Amino acid sequence: MSEPEMRPKAEKLDATDELAGMRAQFVLDDAVYLDGNSLGALPRSVPGRVEDVVRRQWGSLRIRSWDESGWWTAPERIGDRIAPLVGAAPGQIVVGDSTSVNVFKAVVGAVRLAAEKGGGRDEVLVDATTFPTDGYIAASAARLTGCTLRPVTPDEVPGALSERTAAVLLNHVDYRTGRLHDLPSLTAAIHAVGAISVWDLCHSAGALPVGLDEHGVDLAVGCTYKYLNGGPGSPAYLYVREALQPRFDSPLPGWNSHADPFGMTPDYTPAPGALRGRVGTPDILSMLALEAALEVWDDVSIDAVRTKSLALTDFFLECVQAYVPGGAVESVTPTAHTERGSQVALRCADAGNVMRRLIDRGVIGDFREPDVLRFGFTPLYVGFGDVERAARVLGEMF
Repeated sequence: MSEPEMRPKAEKLDATDELAGMRAQFVLDDAVYLDGNSLGALPRSVPGRVEDVVRRQWGSLRIRSWDESGWWTAPERIGDRIAPLVGAAPGQIVVGDSTSVNVFKAVVGAVRLAAEKGGGRDEVLVDATTFPTDGYIAASAARLTGCTLRPVTPDEVPGALSERTAAVLLNHVDYRTGRLHDLPSLTAAIHAVGAISVWDLCHSAGALPVGLDEHGVDLAVGCTYKYLNGGPGSPAYLYVREALQPRFDSPLPGWNSHADPFGMTPDYTPAPGALRGRVGTPDILSMLALEAALEVWDDVSIDAVRTKSLALTDFFLECVQAYVPGGAVESVTPTAHTERGSQVALRCADAGNVMRRLIDRGVIGDFREPDVLRFGFTPLYVGFGDVERAARVLGEMF
């Protein structure tokens, strides 16, 4: 299609977009913001809530806010707000700490769960294409538990599984390419050999249905500052399947996860349920900012978000084909809907400089070494007109 044909198509798609009204709930400007897969935009409800937390809850109520303002129960309360977005029933998610810390808890906890079955399970599989921190943490967890770490791609997992496998750490969506991996079938394969599944949901939660309970996932972790819009450094979360909670042995037993935290006893007794995933005192300011940010999801269906996500990425690829000279870029994101997350990654020469020029023109994406332009599509606030403009400006770079 030519440029005159693409703009009316974008206008028509925007006119029929059932989520179009959600954009007004975010603080945005005239830029096309396609970096929500790194840091989500600010929901308008957050500044006022944070001011209340600082001025009234902390400033006036002070220590009383642990009870009167619900500070103490925030980790599990906010976990229950995230739960529907990842297909989990209440009581299985606790919010707190960073994604890295929660990966450590989950991988070590998974190895300990597998050890209960006996049989000398001494190998941890990790996604070879993972975000580096997951690999670092998995390597450390393997050393600490006496296991061998074996990096494999998600496609290689079924063939790499054996009676030696204790735990498998995988990313639901590849952070570089946006490829969506087959969580149901991989989880089933992991369970078939008696191993424990650990999924990193950083690039899928809030962008597409996950189905943790439906697919029997054992443990999962995720951040909240991408598609969940919790703010820079907002606390991550840990999911522990209900059936495993009585046996989940966290490698970080803190006073906040004790069955009697104020008993101050020298011996540790874990709290029941997902609470045993807590460690120390919650970071209340960022946690309650996240709680306010999650209010935008109150009347939003994750299925509707997925439908729009696929439409946005389809349209972006169509516009790129229309606007960008042939051979200038190559998509490394799968075209099949079943294999695509909510981003599009394009490979091109001098990608770092191209992205800098795009940002100067008001199209905000990001660059990944060595040659990838990465564009994230957050359906709650990205429209089809944004998509058309981004592709048109990209075409003008060549």
